[in-house]
Amino acid sequence: MTRLGTGGELAGEVMRGRPRAVARLISLIEAAVADPGSAADGTLREAMAELAAGAREPYRARVIGLTGPPGVGKSTTTSMLIRVLRGRGARVGVLAVDPSSPFTGGALLGDRVRMQDHATDPGVFIRSMSSRGHPGGLAWATPQALRVLEAAGCDVILVETVGAGQAEVAIAGVTDTTVVLLAPGMGDDVQAAKAGILEIADVLVVNKADREGARATVRELRTMVGLATAPWRPPIVTTVATRDEGAGELLAALDRHQAYLEESGEAHRRRLARARDEIEAVALARLRSRFSALHGDRLDALAERLLAARTDPYTAADDLLAAVAAGTEA
Repeated sequence: MTRLGTGGELAGEVMRGRPRAVARLISLIEAAVADPGSAADGTLREAMAELAAGAREPYRARVIGLTGPPGVGKSTTTSMLIRVLRGRGARVGVLAVDPSSPFTGGALLGDRVRMQDHATDPGVFIRSMSSRGHPGGLAWATPQALRVLEAAGCDVILVETVGAGQAEVAIAGVTDTTVVLLAPGMGDDVQAAKAGILEIADVLVVNKADREGARATVRELRTMVGLATAPWRPPIVTTVATRDEGAGELLAALDRHQAYLEESGEAHRRRLARARDEIEAVALARLRSRFSALHGDRLDALAERLLAARTDPYTAADDLLAAVAAGTEA
């Protein structure tokens, strides 16, 4: 059995497409989220540097996000997409971003259970990831996990969110194409979505289209899309994912959006923004860790003063920043 001790060795195994190495490196990423200064951090830094040096074609993989309210069939649709993509011969990676377990902070594995049909396929890698309390569950670990899956040879990476809160909107920041799923009989969800997820949709899917009310949902979505002024208006696709109905139409819509991204230059803009966000997230995590180590006591003292009404939060923040600046100059 291959030893996966150093970051360089680990990266080498990832680039050979070894599932065990991919899982190990993503686990190191999650460990670094929880503790940026941990022992795993050094191994992770070495591995990621090695992956960057060995990258044959950065951002070669297509990254497709799937989101929407709970109960619309995101995991079933993801499973359907895996089947049609594998039919094309594509290697597929899946990141299922789950809520954090209240007991361990780890990912709940419901999505992996629902996708078990693909568990024995060597051309598919499925990983559940814990959001670990980060806004949207995506900001820190997901961009780096995408790099790992791409380095392992995945042609398409599907990112599925839990479908609650800011995760639905944050997914647009880490993917090339965002698929928003809805279902008939969820009128209230469609109305609520106007303020958030419909605005980031590149493709709209009405799943469970064999149910009563599907046509009404499509009509309502068409009205909303008709008000859009952006160059790309999201197509509306109907599916019954449990029977793979609409799979071809969905894949065709995804292909059209990918072509639009490349022709318009939007693909580069999105990927550049993603790279900026990734660097910023890592930098802020390190700053937060160092800040806590160097100025935690002063912060506690200022908190006590604020609690006793001997200062206000703005003055306390100014005092803390002055201490940080003084320490930097020293």
